[in-house]
Amino acid sequence: MRSALLRALRGLRWYVRELTDESAYDRYVAHVRGDHPQADVPTRRAFERMRTDRREEDPRQGFRCC
Repeated sequence: MRSALLRALRGLRWYVRELTDESAYDRYVAHVRGDHPQADVPTRRAFERMRTDRREEDPRQGFRCC
C-alpha cells in the first residue's frame, strides 16, 4: 500500500514538473554535461534569464506586452 502511494506521488510530482516546465533546467544541465562536458553550466537564475531573453526576441514564441 505504501509503495503504491509513493509511486503515485512520484508520478504526480513528475507530471506537475513537466506541465509547468520546472524540469527544463534539469534537462538543460544533463544536455550540457553530456554533449559539452568542458562547458560551464549556468546557474538556474542565468538559465531562466537566457530562456526569457530568447523567448522575447523570437516573434514566433508569442507576443509579450509587459
